[in-house]
Amino acid sequence: MTYRLPHLCPAALAQPDLPRLRGQTGLRIAAIEEHSRTAPPVLRAYDPARDADLAAPLPALCGLALDRPRLMGIVNVTPDSFSDGGQFAQQGAALAQALRLVAEGADILDIGGESTRPGALEVPVAEEIARTAPLIRALRAEGLRLPISIDTRKAEVARAALDAGADMVNDVSALTWDRDMAPLVANARVPLCLMHAQGTPQTMQENPHYENVSLDVRDWLGAAIARAEAAGIERARLIVDPGIGFGKTLEHNLALLATLGLLHDTGCAILLGVSRKRFIGVLTGVEKPAERVAGSVAAALHGVAQGAQILRVHDVRETRQALSLWQALQETELGTKT
Repeated sequence: MTYRLPHLCPAALAQPDLPRLRGQTGLRIAAIEEHSRTAPPVLRAYDPARDADLAAPLPALCGLALDRPRLMGIVNVTPDSFSDGGQFAQQGAALAQALRLVAEGADILDIGGESTRPGALEVPVAEEIARTAPLIRALRAEGLRLPISIDTRKAEVARAALDAGADMVNDVSALTWDRDMAPLVANARVPLCLMHAQGTPQTMQENPHYENVSLDVRDWLGAAIARAEAAGIERARLIVDPGIGFGKTLEHNLALLATLGLLHDTGCAILLGVSRKRFIGVLTGVEKPAERVAGSVAAALHGVAQGAQILRVHDVRETRQALSLWQALQETELGTKT
């Protein structure tokens, strides 16, 4: 099997006839790097006969056009989140945080009631529902109209969230944890994010191993897409996430980030979640997750340069500022007089 990795360049520097990646305004496809499991990568020119799908615009996500990167603000309604230490475990604090992220420029909110950090224990369904559904209902009561995602691997939690006003499901198990999740999403006809993980939160960092992490994750997500489609979930409603930090070493994470563009070949939008993660602390020597903002923004900008359509972040204000500048630089025509 051959895997395609688009080589991208800013629209500002591209020849006018180069196609846009998935309709994105700031990125053009300069070439294609073909990967396989049996030979070194080969670089070739973009071929409209073989690669036109990489230029086809993606469908909107909950009404949001994906012609530019979108920010998904994280709201952890948990007492044991790795990133904020339970700062927003109470409903009042979580509601205030969610509204603050919206004011700072979030396009989507991702509400989660169960920590999936390494070593985290499973939360009972009723407790997870009690943490998430009332918050979603309260946000809708405040008049919030932007999309809300429920971050869960459990069908009953997802069902309660959708009933409360959520618009999509972010399943960190990619339909492998709860057999009722696929039919629920299919019947609800909502978008679904499929994330790669090796093992469970209790086991995933116990000597993770891959033959070729970039291609193994790509194939695993391809199989997850096939499962979703077999359950009646259209590919147009699927999003893929490489699961940075979920059953990966530092070297695995860096390799996945370097080859993130391989996931464009799935035909799905790419969600990247690197915000405040441990690998940033390992590389920079910053122990406290809340102090990894600069590293998180740098990793996020690398992701959008690879064509990621959705960035899942804790620090919306800082990422929005960096992303606004990145977009302006990508799209500015050189030589234009002002």
